[in-house]
Amino acid sequence: MEALSIERDLGTSRVGRNVICFEVLDSTNDTAADSARQADSDGLVVLAERQRRGRGRGARAWLSEPGANVLMSVVLRDDASHLPAEPVTIAAGMAVAEAVEAVLADPGACRLKWPNDVLLEGRKVAGILVEQRRGGSARSLIVGIGINVNAHPGDDRVDRPATSLARRRGGPVDRVAVVRAVCRALDGWVADLTADRRRAVERLGALWGRRCGMVNCRHTILSGGRATTGTVVAIDPLEGLLLRTDEGFYVHIRAEGATVA
Repeated sequence: MEALSIERDLGTSRVGRNVICFEVLDSTNDTAADSARQADSDGLVVLAERQRRGRGRGARAWLSEPGANVLMSVVLRDDASHLPAEPVTIAAGMAVAEAVEAVLADPGACRLKWPNDVLLEGRKVAGILVEQRRGGSARSLIVGIGINVNAHPGDDRVDRPATSLARRRGGPVDRVAVVRAVCRALDGWVADLTADRRRAVERLGALWGRRCGMVNCRHTILSGGRATTGTVVAIDPLEGLLLRTDEGFYVHIRAEGATVA
């Protein structure tokens, strides 16, 4: 992919103002975090054709065939701390779902699994990893996004079934179109969260909830080195997931660092 083909007439106010593309990186999130130390890095999009050490939640690796998919990270500088990581994680998942549906012209195709999975036909098509990084007094959120566009790992290589946009469409999908759609959708959500967090969170919670089938279902959540099992009572973009444990206790679990077993 070429940066100019992504940047040209993108129409965003923040996300994608600058784009850099690499053939190979250890991790797009790490490169984006290094770039975040520069004052003009806000909204920077870092892309790679291949990652040596791409990662998902916890100790999981992100597997992707070279040149087939979207491996990207977005820098959101947030020196005034207007953007909590929790709603940004939820908003990024929503943005990817909206972008995938726009590219496929398939409204309502995507489901969301807390905190960071985007599903097509019950299989994982994308994952989100939001990390907080600090450089001196500067705080940044690094939004890592992996999307299976034209290839996906086999079921024997991953802990949950995966799929790709190409499988859904029945043919190749333009990766540049996917990146541009993600930038536009994420830019809109970031703008809303920055302008009026309360209203944006309410809207995000309502829309996200319609796509998530976890509420009233039993799950085991891994967070902080602990596994907690119970019934999901609610999912809130600010407070995280509310779980009623098998012992009858109510536990709030934040998205950052959490994963569903």
